[in-house]
Amino acid sequence: MFLESVLLVCLVAFPLILKLIFPFFWTDFLYHIELLRILVKFVSRSRRRPPFFALDRFLEQVKTRPNKTFIVFETKRYSFKDADRESNKIANALRAVSVLRSGDPAVLFMLNEPAFIFCWLALAKLGCACALLNTSIRARSLISSFRCCRGAKVLIASAELQAAVEEVYEDLDDVMIFIMNEELRSSSSSSRVKSLSMLESSDSDVPQSYRANVSFTSPAVYIYTSGTTGLPKAAVINQTRLLAALAVLASNGVTERDVIYVTLPLYHTAGFLIGFLGSVETGSTIILRHKFSASRFWEECRLYNVTVIQYIGEVLRYLCNTPERRDDKEHGVRLAVGNGLRADVWRKFLNRFGKIEVREFYASTEGNVGFVNYAGQIGAVGRVSYLHRKLFPYSLIQYDTERDEPVRDSKGLCVEVPKGQTGLLVSKITEIAPFVGYAQNERQTEKKRLRDVLKSGDVYFNSGDLLKIDGDNFIYFQDRVGDTFRWKGENVATTEVSDIIGFLDFVEEVNVYGVKIPGHEGRIGMAAMKIRDGMEFERTKMFNHVRRFLPTYAQPRFIRLQSCMEVTRTFKQIKLKLVEDGFNPTVTSDSMYFLCESEKTYVSLTPFIYQQILTGSIKL
Repeated sequence: MFLESVLLVCLVAFPLILKLIFPFFWTDFLYHIELLRILVKFVSRSRRRPPFFALDRFLEQVKTRPNKTFIVFETKRYSFKDADRESNKIANALRAVSVLRSGDPAVLFMLNEPAFIFCWLALAKLGCACALLNTSIRARSLISSFRCCRGAKVLIASAELQAAVEEVYEDLDDVMIFIMNEELRSSSSSSRVKSLSMLESSDSDVPQSYRANVSFTSPAVYIYTSGTTGLPKAAVINQTRLLAALAVLASNGVTERDVIYVTLPLYHTAGFLIGFLGSVETGSTIILRHKFSASRFWEECRLYNVTVIQYIGEVLRYLCNTPERRDDKEHGVRLAVGNGLRADVWRKFLNRFGKIEVREFYASTEGNVGFVNYAGQIGAVGRVSYLHRKLFPYSLIQYDTERDEPVRDSKGLCVEVPKGQTGLLVSKITEIAPFVGYAQNERQTEKKRLRDVLKSGDVYFNSGDLLKIDGDNFIYFQDRVGDTFRWKGENVATTEVSDIIGFLDFVEEVNVYGVKIPGHEGRIGMAAMKIRDGMEFERTKMFNHVRRFLPTYAQPRFIRLQSCMEVTRTFKQIKLKLVEDGFNPTVTSDSMYFLCESEKTYVSLTPFIYQQILTGSIKL
C-alpha cells in the first residue's frame, strides 16, 4: 500500500518536476506531435493518384461544405459552391476566347477582391501557372515583371488598374488583356482588351483532363520578391510548395469554425499562401478587405466575428497607434499569425487588446526553411529543435559584413557560430527542402546558392538574414545583410532602386540605403547622390521620376547630395557611415532633401522638418 502511494505521488509530481526543470517540454512535445501529423498528411497526399494539389483540397471543401460561407467582401457573401461556380465561368470563358491552354502561364494584376481568388482557381483548373503582380508597380517595373513569366499570353487586371495597363499596352505584344469590369472605357478599343465580366460562359465543371499534365514540380504561382522595386525577381512556387503551404493555419490550431480577417494583399506571400490557402485547407471563412485600415480594423473584427488575424510587424504597430477606446478588448480575436513584430510593439499590443495568442514565424517567399514561435516567447521568431534541424538542416554561420561574404576556414568551409552569437542563416537544399529559384533569372538564383558550407560539395540556401539562437533555443531575427532593407512590410533592393535613379541625366552616382525612423518598423529609403559637373539637382524631376518608376515603399524619402562617394578598396560603396548619420541635417554639411507629397517635389530637409518627423507630425 505504501509503495503504491509513493508511485502515485511520483506520477502526479513527475509532470510538475519535468516542467520545472524543462519549462518548455510539454509545449515542445505537443508541437512535435503536430509537426509529425502534418508530415504524415503531406506524404499521404503526395502519394495519391491522380496527383493531389491545393486546388483539389478546395474541390473537397466544395463537396463537404458547399453552402459554408467562404468569402465575405463588403456587402457580398460567397459560399464554397459560389466560388466554384464563379471560377468555372472564368475558366470556361478564358478557354473559349483566348489562346490559353494547359501549362501556359497567365498573369494576375489585381487588387484584393473576390475575383482575384476566382481567377486563380479558374487558372488552376485549366492547369495554368499564375504570376501575382504587385499592384504598386508601374511602367518599366510592370513590363519587367510580366516578362519574368515567359510565355504568358494572358493578363487579367482589376478595373481600377486599367489605366496602369494601358500605359504599357504597346509593350505587351500579342497579349490578351482582360479587365474585371462590366464595361471598358472608350480608350480601350483594341481587340486585345476585353471585359472578362461581360463574357458569357457556362458554370459547368472544368474537366480534370485540362490539368492532367500538371506535376508536383510544375510551377503553381510566381510571387515577386524585393525585385519589384525596379528589376523584378519572381520566386517560383511549385505545386509541392503550395501543397505544403496548406498546413500553415491548420498547424496553428485554425479550424472550420474560425473567421479569418485578410487585409494583406493577395499578391503577397502572407495574403495568398497563409490567408487564402490556409482557409482552403481548414474550411474557414475569409473576411477579405480591399486594403488595411487601422481605424476600421477592430470595428470590422466585431462586425464579422473575426477570430484570426494576419499581420506584418507594421500592422500591429498601426493598431497600437490608434486612439485608445474603452472597448479595445471587446472582440473575438483569439489568434494573430504573422512576422516582423518588434518586441516592444508585441507587449503593447497584448496589454492594450487583451489575451490574443501571437504566432510569430520566420520564413521567406523563396526560402526552404522556416521557424514558428509556438511557445509565445516575446521577440523570438521561432524555436529550434533537434527534430526540426534533422528534417530541414540549417546553420548559422559567421558573416563578414565589411566584405559582405561568409567567413571561411583554412579548408574553405564556412564557420558555424555558437549559441548566443549572430550568424547568417543558411539552410541545406534537399529533396524535401528544395530551392526552385527565380523565373528567368539564373544569375539571381545562383547568388542564393551557397556552396561548400559545412562539407565540400554541399549546397545551402543563403537567406541573407542574420539571426541568433539563445540558451533556451529561441531564435531571433537580427538584421539583413547586403543591399536589402525592409519598409512597410516590403523588401527593398537598394541596387535596383539605384538603377532606377541612375536613369536621371543629372545623376552621376547614387548610393541607396535604409535609415531608422524612431517608432517605425524597418528602415526607410534614403539616397546619397553625386550630381554631374555643370548640372543641378532637379528636385521636381526627381520626384516625378521615382513616383513613376518605383512603388511607394521603395521611393527614397530622403536625399543627401555629396561631392564624392566613398568606396572600399574593392570599390564597393560604403553605406555604414551613411546609415549611422541617418537623415539628421545637423550631422553633416551636405545638402539634404525630403520627399514632400503635398508639394510634389523634394524640399530642403530643415531641422524643423526633421523634428516634425521625429514627433510624428509628418507621417511617413
